[in-house]
Parts: sequence; C-alpha cells; structure tokens
Amino acid sequence: MSLSPDDIKVGETRESILVDDLKRTRIVQYAGASGDFNPLHTDERFAVEAAGYPGVFAHGMLTMGMTGRVLTDWVGTEALLRYGVRFKAQVWPGDTLTATATVESIEDTPAGPVAHFALRTVNQDGVEVVTGTAAARLEP
Repeated sequence: MSLSPDDIKVGETRESILVDDLKRTRIVQYAGASGDFNPLHTDERFAVEAAGYPGVFAHGMLTMGMTGRVLTDWVGTEALLRYGVRFKAQVWPGDTLTATATVESIEDTPAGPVAHFALRTVNQDGVEVVTGTAAARLEP
C-alpha cells in the first residue's frame, strides 16, 4: 500500500473501533505475548487489595498497539516513520475503544513527502485514553 499526496489531504480523518468490550482474556494474552506479567494487569486480588484499583486494567502498550492500527490500516506499516503516544487514562475490561487519526500537515522533505498525523483514542464514555503523533512517508 502506498499513498501519494494526491491520495491524502490535510484535515482528513480516519476512525476505527479498535475493540468492543475488551475482555480480560485479551489482556492476559497480551501479558503472555509481551512478557509483561505485572500483577496490576493479571491479578485481580493484587490490583484491588494491594494497589487500590477497582480491578485489573490493560497494559498501556496494548492500547498503544491497538491505536496504531487506525494508522497502519490507512497508510500501511511500511510507510510509518515515527509513532509515539501519551497515556492519558486506564483502559478497563469491558471498555470499547475508538481511535481517530487526523492529517495535520504534509511536508516536502529531501526524501519525499511526509504526512504528519494526530492520534486520539477514546473509550465508550468519550474519555481520552491515548493521544499521540505519527509520521508516514508518501510516494512522490
């Protein structure tokens, strides 16, 4: 997949539902895949009794990975030059997450055109859980 500056415009957005009703199973699967077995994400009793949370919650990097899909589904993985996020709120089992990518600018560089994106993921209540930025190479 390759996009040219003619295929994408400043202000254009894409929205994607990343997960509908996040299951604890998915959180534990991510723990296994990533090797991050922090009990805040896998042990209900620890999360509640020792840490004072209402229960276990998703890894930030799981939310970051899911958020990236709105961008890679649009521009492709091979075009991605930079991707970074800020974690804003916890993601809980049962949450539905929706991500939006918006083209903020298109820059001509010596290596060719580059699109710059703003990213935002919200839960079912409209609470921002992740914000971020990304850049992707466009075909001349």
